[in-house]
Amino acid sequence: MYKLGWFSTARGKGSRGLLKAVQDSTTAGDLKAKIKFVFCSRDPGEAEATDVLLKMVRDYGIPLVTYSYRKFKARLGLTKPDAAGVLPDWRLEYDREVMARLKNFHPDLCVLAGYMLVVGPELCQKYNMINLHPAAPDGPKGTWQEVIWKLIADGTKETGVMMHLVTPELDRGPVVTYCRFPIRGKAFDKYWETIRGRSIEQVQKEEGENNLLFKTIREHGYIREIPLLATTIKAFSEGKVKITPDKKVIDSRGRLIEGYDLSREIDERVKGLLSI
Repeated sequence: MYKLGWFSTARGKGSRGLLKAVQDSTTAGDLKAKIKFVFCSRDPGEAEATDVLLKMVRDYGIPLVTYSYRKFKARLGLTKPDAAGVLPDWRLEYDREVMARLKNFHPDLCVLAGYMLVVGPELCQKYNMINLHPAAPDGPKGTWQEVIWKLIADGTKETGVMMHLVTPELDRGPVVTYCRFPIRGKAFDKYWETIRGRSIEQVQKEEGENNLLFKTIREHGYIREIPLLATTIKAFSEGKVKITPDKKVIDSRGRLIEGYDLSREIDERVKGLLSI
């Protein structure tokens, strides 16, 4: 049985949906894999949304390990925001504490699903880790909210979802799988019209995440995340995709992979599930 580790900060329903989908697939036998542990970077009682996922994990009977990065920083007396683009020293120390807490687990693959910390080089080296990122390989970095606002601000015509190997460089490890989809056309054009002539700052101030263009882009991306994640895990569990000791992604014949485009397959799987 292929062994999975699961990392999450568990900030919302997206993280819960991904965990439920994979757990349901493993229980049903669709995925020949098992989640051996869930690690959360928040402790129980730290956030209501996180507590919902932690209860799910306990109800599934999956071993749960939590360790609050906020409390870790507070114990070190660190109160200022971290400098952008630089992995601070405390993150390396935090990762070492995480590894110590996970020392009895030996996963074949770890999945980052809503894990809101940049993973340091030691943790990346210890585990084979893949991350779900809500953009195409050449798209914006950051959280799904940051990605969508950037797409709108730039007037982008296409976006996507990808799974990539985790490296210390945020959202830029080697791509394993991805899908693309348009954000122009029948489902989107009427909402693009509603923001014509307004700056992105105006839209954010007046409507925020209730903006219908923002919500529609999120809907079309989110509904693709689960099938892309499940398809990727299945490929790893069946040996169709592997990670080498020097952290390269290869296929079953040992050839380097630059990312499988699963756009057509994922579109077929989500057909009929989207409001247009």
